[in-house]
Amino acid sequence: MKILVLNCGSSSLKYQLIDMTTEAALAKGLVERIGIAGSRLVHQKEGMDKVTIESDIPNHDVAVKLVIEALMDAGHGVISDVSEIKAAGHRVVHGGEFFTKSAIVTDEVKKAISECVALAPLHNPANLTGIEACEKLMGDTPQVAVFDTAFHQTMPEKAFLYPIPYGLYEKYKIRKYGFHGTSHNYVTARAAAMLGKPIEQLKLISCHLGNGASVCAVDGGKSVDTSMGLTPLEGLMMGTRSGDMDPAAVAFIMDKEGLTTKQMENLLNKESGVLGISGISSDFRDIEDAVAKGNERAKTTLDMFHYRVAKYIGSYAAAMNGVDAVIFTAGVGENGTDTRLAICEYLGYLGVNADEAKNNVRGKEVDFSVDGAKVRALAIPTNEELVIARDTHGLCK
Repeated sequence: MKILVLNCGSSSLKYQLIDMTTEAALAKGLVERIGIAGSRLVHQKEGMDKVTIESDIPNHDVAVKLVIEALMDAGHGVISDVSEIKAAGHRVVHGGEFFTKSAIVTDEVKKAISECVALAPLHNPANLTGIEACEKLMGDTPQVAVFDTAFHQTMPEKAFLYPIPYGLYEKYKIRKYGFHGTSHNYVTARAAAMLGKPIEQLKLISCHLGNGASVCAVDGGKSVDTSMGLTPLEGLMMGTRSGDMDPAAVAFIMDKEGLTTKQMENLLNKESGVLGISGISSDFRDIEDAVAKGNERAKTTLDMFHYRVAKYIGSYAAAMNGVDAVIFTAGVGENGTDTRLAICEYLGYLGVNADEAKNNVRGKEVDFSVDGAKVRALAIPTNEELVIARDTHGLCK
């Protein structure tokens, strides 16, 4: 069975076509600048160089059509007819309390996704647009929605409720939802395999560290707490997001700077975090380069990030009354060797002891603990697309 995996943003569309017989990606690509001048599709067939297709792409309907055409192209395609795609799996950021697992798309599912737009206004509308574009172009081909939030629906009330009047939760469902669920799900399953133990017997802490970042406590294969909240703004400082801070500071800044709610949201989501502290960039590689040149603010930025990740790891070890392994994944977690070591230096009291030579690996699975370490330190590249494909296959085979 061949499954098309799509991740639709407001002006972009990432995709992979995966053969579930081997779980190999036959082709993948990215449609950029949808509805904006200079739009293009960058497509890559496995084993071939990337192909760039410049085209006017006014909407997601056209984007999906171009993706299908690229997949069927005589030169760089991998299928001869769209009927070879047996199902499409879609990343949907927010499923609210409606979904504890992935779901075949129906009118009721689309309605529920729409009802969660207020909780993810930048993501859910685009996710829904991608689903509807595929429905138009792929006829009766089954569509599956895979939710970032679903993995975290196992959190207990003590973890997901906020200490605000309970009526606000009842009225508006204001609570912690968590994100990066497909990533945390994938890497904790891989960690269990690397450790040679059933995941039901393990206490794991997964650190998804990239431009967006979150930490998740996984006890017996279930998410019991995670750092992102009602939105992806809560938790760690990130590329441009502030993460945790005193709520009263928000009103203070708005009053002093004369900011509207939207302007304050923009400041916290797009002007803060690593970018805001460093004044240089939201890209950790740029910050590391600046540190190497003696930039003190850049050094402070990295110190803050490492410190905050370590604090979350410590709190989740306490929440689970122990931990068997700490996992690093996503762009920084998979490739940031210095970041991994810096975070692990805080964790000696837990029994984490990193081996610097073993840690000198980028983008590959590795247990970089010293021999005999009580708590294992693992780097595991994430594969969210494969999780989406597996869920889609399971519902549609």
